This record gives sequence, structure tokens and C-alpha cells, in this order.
Amino acid sequence: MPVVGFIEMIGTTELMVILVIVLIVFGAGKLPEVLGSFGKGVKAFRDAQKDAPALLPPDPGDDRDA
Repeated sequence: MPVVGFIEMIGTTELMVILVIVLIVFGAGKLPEVLGSFGKGVKAFRDAQKDAPALLPPDPGDDRDA
């Protein structure tokens, strides 16, 4: 099953269970730090996705620049 299909099946109840498990594992005091680190990681990933096409060599079969 693809990851995207799994994410579409997550409902409110499942999110609440995940949140409770995260609170138990990390504790309420550590949660903002963990979520902040997660947010920074997601932002870095998105920035890398935007920069990736500029780092790749041009496709020799691509006629859009002609």
C-alpha cells in the first residue's frame, strides 16, 4: 500500500491516538522541541525539492528551450 493511500485513511480518532502516544513517549515539556525540529526538517526538505531541478543537468531530449 502506498504511503499516500495510508495518509488518506487517517481520521480524527487515529490522529488523537498518535498524539497521545507522542505525548507519552516524549512528554509534554519536550513536545514543542520535537515538533519544531520536525517542522524545520519538513521545510528543509521542501527547499531541497525546489532547488533540485537547478542542480540537475539539462535533459538532452528536452526541446522546451529551443
